[in-house]
Amino acid sequence: MSESIKCIQNKEARQKNNKVSVRDFNLEETKKTKYFHESFDVYSQTPLVRLKNLSNQLGVSEILVKDESYRFGLNAFKVLGGSYAIGNLLAQKLDLSIEDVNFEMLLSKEVKEKLGEVTFVTATDGNHGKGVAWTANQLGQKSIVYMPKGSSQHRLNRIKAEGAEASITDMNYDDAVRLATKNAQKYGWEVIQDTAWEGYEDVPKWIMQGYSTLMLESVEQMHVMKLDKPTHVFVQAGVGSLAGAVQGFLTAYYGDDRPITVVVEPNKADCIYRSAKNKKRTFVTGDMDTIMAGLACGEPNTIGWEILSDYADAFISCPEYVSANGMRVLGNPLNEDDKVVSGESGSVTAGIVYSLLKDEKLKDLKEQLEIDETSKILVINTEGDTDPEHYRKIVWDGLYPSEM
Repeated sequence: MSESIKCIQNKEARQKNNKVSVRDFNLEETKKTKYFHESFDVYSQTPLVRLKNLSNQLGVSEILVKDESYRFGLNAFKVLGGSYAIGNLLAQKLDLSIEDVNFEMLLSKEVKEKLGEVTFVTATDGNHGKGVAWTANQLGQKSIVYMPKGSSQHRLNRIKAEGAEASITDMNYDDAVRLATKNAQKYGWEVIQDTAWEGYEDVPKWIMQGYSTLMLESVEQMHVMKLDKPTHVFVQAGVGSLAGAVQGFLTAYYGDDRPITVVVEPNKADCIYRSAKNKKRTFVTGDMDTIMAGLACGEPNTIGWEILSDYADAFISCPEYVSANGMRVLGNPLNEDDKVVSGESGSVTAGIVYSLLKDEKLKDLKEQLEIDETSKILVINTEGDTDPEHYRKIVWDGLYPSEM
């Protein structure tokens, strides 16, 4: 029997004395980010899927899924952050601002001669590294990628296919980050890491801003679909970069009228949940052998944590079956609902919504989160089947069965 679903509510999130600025995620900044992404030939909005039959079945007004499995043909959202950080870093080397830089310009012979050869290095479970490798490859530059022990061979091969020099280490994620940083200092590489620490905050901030493109798209899509703003947004956290970016955007865009935000993590790597419980950054150590490999991170991003600490409404730590349920629910739609193929890290938000609405043991928590028949819920599917063999074991073979 795995651990139960645990929740910490942040009663201070709606107070007026929050001090952390979210100006880096306001509409003006997010439009700059989206403009840069739009300059890539492969750019298109990812789908905002309206699961009307599922919402009717579960007794809420709306369930919407922002499906990042289509992003740039890379099956995950992470490339939004890595590409924007690389764009900013190269703009800085050219003494330009990001508004003056686009994909075509960075590919030009004149700019490439001025920049010379640049090597980007990162640590990743797969999706972030693939995004960094893809961007470097597109721009004719080099990339080095370190993966933590237990990483999928399929994900490693996909990263190598993007031209990276990549390997699976014998370390956990956070130690792999330290290895990337050490070697960058030794060889003069540029670290493109989606977690922040003292003295390393510019690149992580750019990565987080890169993620905000998917939120601006969501708002624009809801407007086109003539849908009201969501009452609830569920977002997953590893180091907290995506969650911090989503929270920053929602706070800047909607102000005091923002949706209730719920941050979701695996209980084997719940550093954000533990930080909320202890009211300070708290690390998780060890192997963190969760199926949610993209969320197997033990040290919170300082920038993301500060935003979440001030503005997120709740933090949930959940067992493996929650993610597996999410994969099965999204992959087997009701009636005319669209199918959403979601990997283990991508599905945990849908999985926790399903649990809250189906599990009688969670009735009190559902009420505490103010979820009822009028609720309009947005979840983010951060990845598709990035490990197809494991996806089939869960969706076809019933690995990690429901414990409801």
